Amino acid sequence: MQPALAVWTVVALATAGVILRPFRWPEAVWALAGAATLVGFGLLPPAAAWEGVLRGTDVYLFLVGMMLLAEVARREGLFDWLAGFAVRAARGSATRLLLLVYGVGVVTTVFLSNDATAVVLTPAVYAAARAARAPPLPHLFACALVANAASFVLPISNPANLVVFGPHLPPLGEWLRHFTLPSILAIGATFAMLRLTQRRDLAGPIETRVTAVALGRGGRAAGLGILLTAAVLLGASAAGLELGWPTFLAGAATTLLVLLVTRQGPRGVLAGVSWGVLPLVAGLFVLVAALEATGAVHALAGLLADSEVPGALAAGLAVGFGTNLTNNLPAGLLAGAVLEAGPASPLLAGAVLIGVDLGPNLSVTGSLATLLWLAAIRREGLAVSDAQFLRLGLVVMPPALLLALAALALQPFGH
Repeated sequence: MQPALAVWTVVALATAGVILRPFRWPEAVWALAGAATLVGFGLLPPAAAWEGVLRGTDVYLFLVGMMLLAEVARREGLFDWLAGFAVRAARGSATRLLLLVYGVGVVTTVFLSNDATAVVLTPAVYAAARAARAPPLPHLFACALVANAASFVLPISNPANLVVFGPHLPPLGEWLRHFTLPSILAIGATFAMLRLTQRRDLAGPIETRVTAVALGRGGRAAGLGILLTAAVLLGASAAGLELGWPTFLAGAATTLLVLLVTRQGPRGVLAGVSWGVLPLVAGLFVLVAALEATGAVHALAGLLADSEVPGALAAGLAVGFGTNLTNNLPAGLLAGAVLEAGPASPLLAGAVLIGVDLGPNLSVTGSLATLLWLAAIRREGLAVSDAQFLRLGLVVMPPALLLALAALALQPFGH
């Protein structure tokens, strides 16, 4: 077997393992097995593999900081309090509850990342729907879909944003100028289509008398820490700084504050963090490094180098649908490598980013956030099949993706 073909075969099998999880082994096992196979069979030098691991440093720091924030917020009941508030504010309307849940999901995704929405908000929303005696699936679908639809409002809203742009992450002002209108359209279109598809389940009344969940000192401290973290990250993004260290330090500081306020030890928080995400991401960085070594990245960059509006939009659509075959994290890593090798025009980079972030709303395999959401609802005893999600995604995702890409194309871009 030719080396390039062997690399692509190993990467394809490893990616399939990450998505399908044979034998129910964790995703990280398959990513690391693929990386180890590449190195063990001489398809990728150990130095190149290590360099690939180190390229993910900013992403690792970002994820650790966000996971710490999400875990202390979960443990101290902040998300349960928000969900309870949403149920009471719904005043007996399932549609109003859906809108409130969706709004909380937008805020959570924008300032904590889409993974936090999938992992932390989903169980709280299920508990709220059960307390309100409302059909749970529409509200749980809202958690999954908004996690991707709102994930490019800010650079911090999705770890995939960091890997797509890498060291060339645009300053906050430029980001907001180009992505605000596409984000608004994506969020609005996603909600509209979700509401349309779930209208039968939302027709009946829901319970209005729901016991209020008290927010203690720890929850208030976690909320304050999240707000301060958002301010820090907005400042870092505006200054054009990498976001890994600010996120890590803010998450660690918030965790320490909550532990001091509640007089707890760190063991419970640290045990609740999904540390397996880190080796998964590291393994994916190694897989992408191997693909780069085959020359495919530079070939793709050459094809996209002269893309104007039609080519950029076509690339965004291709990436959007392609993320569902590979998962958006490896797709984002590969897209980032291609854009960096170009270098790509800002329009093309923006279109690819929108495809990476919005495309996963088509299927459960599209993003890490959606896979985490699926695991969260399974823990609650619910089941959503791949076909069931795909039927919903075929209605919800394409309008949002098309509107967002069209709005991006109308923006003035410098070249």
